[in-house]
Amino acid sequence: MDVFKGLEFHRWAGKNGIPDQALLDAIEEMNQGSYEANLGGNVYKKRISLGAKGKRGGARTILAFKMDKKAFFIYGFAKSKRDNVDDNELKALKKMAKVYLNLSDDELDEAVKLGTLIKAG
Repeated sequence: MDVFKGLEFHRWAGKNGIPDQALLDAIEEMNQGSYEANLGGNVYKKRISLGAKGKRGGARTILAFKMDKKAFFIYGFAKSKRDNVDDNELKALKKMAKVYLNLSDDELDEAVKLGTLIKAG
């Protein structure tokens, strides 16, 4: 299964010390049906740990996800900073998810070459 990070998410994850392995572990859990919320339009909310804080004191990620196919981490925020995304943000995230999930393999390769998407792992 291919797992990608959007550029802004990649920067946020780096600043917060979130390794790719934590993201890959989260995707494995999602493939087993474990996530915090299905927000519709293939957009999901999944908690991940921030270092030693664990998931409870950690971060929330928003991702575009199709089981056993592709996943794109597109937004992240510390649980202590905010509770959720608002309706306008969710609309934009759903549009982004639709675009990402419909990219062909060639388009994905080009996005990785350009640095707009980063392959996790």
